[in-house]
Amino acid sequence: MSHLDVIGRAEQVDLLDLNLKGVPAKVDTGADSSSIWASSVQEINDELHCIFFGPSSPYYTGEVVKISKNFTVTRVANSFGHKELRYKVKLRIRVSGRAVRATFTLSDRSLKTYPILLGRRLLQGKFLVDVSQGKALTKIEKLKAQRLKKELKEMDIPEEIS
Repeated sequence: MSHLDVIGRAEQVDLLDLNLKGVPAKVDTGADSSSIWASSVQEINDELHCIFFGPSSPYYTGEVVKISKNFTVTRVANSFGHKELRYKVKLRIRVSGRAVRATFTLSDRSLKTYPILLGRRLLQGKFLVDVSQGKALTKIEKLKAQRLKKELKEMDIPEEIS
């Protein structure tokens, strides 16, 4: 068996093809595929045009990236069972010092804490996940949890249902 690098529940990754470093990514062993935030996604003359991230992201450059090969369309089901069509692209990324070529679906992750999600297909055979490690965005996660708690209280919904 080859060496497996240990990563945490969240990591900062480098997007080698986009020349971006230190982008937060959530590690999700429950997700089959990986996903990256993309906006203005459209297919023009057999070429995929998109802008990675969105205007509210510190990683947004506004640059239209054109992908002439290495893209397909797939159907993805989210954790609620809702299915949607998404483009899939191959990108080179560096996770915990290890460069890998991985497939990502393009999606609107503007409401998510992490602009990138790393799924099982990327992780398998390369990484072990130790949830006590990594570079989680704990301040943002705590703020979101506090907001949810407040909203539930305002709606008179108990926080935890046993």
